[in-house]
Amino acid sequence: MKYSSRKNVIEINHLEKTYITGDISLKALNDVSFTVKEGEFVAIMGPSGSGKSTMMNILGCLDHTSVGEYKLSGVNIEDLDDDQLAEIRNKRIGFVFQSFNLLPKLKAWENVALPLVYSGIHLHQRKEMAVKALEGVGLGERIDHRPNELSGGQRQRAALARALVTSPNIILADEPTGNLDSKSEEEVLTIFKELNQKGVTIVMVTHEDGIASHCKRIIRFRDGKLIKDEVIDHEFYRDF
Repeated sequence: MKYSSRKNVIEINHLEKTYITGDISLKALNDVSFTVKEGEFVAIMGPSGSGKSTMMNILGCLDHTSVGEYKLSGVNIEDLDDDQLAEIRNKRIGFVFQSFNLLPKLKAWENVALPLVYSGIHLHQRKEMAVKALEGVGLGERIDHRPNELSGGQRQRAALARALVTSPNIILADEPTGNLDSKSEEEVLTIFKELNQKGVTIVMVTHEDGIASHCKRIIRFRDGKLIKDEVIDHEFYRDF
């Protein structure tokens, strides 16, 4: 299927976000509109204070809009209650963070299985699913290792396995290579590309042009506004 024929998975229409503290009002996002289609690999860039982190929190259903509309696969997020939002975060969106957010006392497979705990899945099946996810990111021999027994790159791959264990259709990654050396960075980016080739939609925040160049599209923010939206002409992605 050609890329242009794919459906919108994310629709942002005239979105604004204002934070109010006492008498001070700060507009973090100002009249932002864009869409992301199924299977896109998008980088969100901008300097500190540009609004990119606020945008990611809204995309991840961790924050609400002040004005405007956010539709996820055609569903208006503002119409959902807390339980419905929690279900979306747990099943439909996978989160990957710069700091890994792995629990130090748990083994790799136990960390990866955490999103499954609230799904009513039996422990044995949770472990099977977690091990399969770890094998998918090249950590099949590290399933019983705790985070302090893994390298930085391995920790991020474990975090990525945790994001993937529920088979989400969207991955939101916040500076996922920020704490990695160049070799680990390349390994993680390769996994992202392979996932994207399988149809997973990925939205990644990064401040590095070199990281963003691996994506198919770059959306740039400044002072709460979307100032540029460009498609990257990759030979790797020509069939989309």
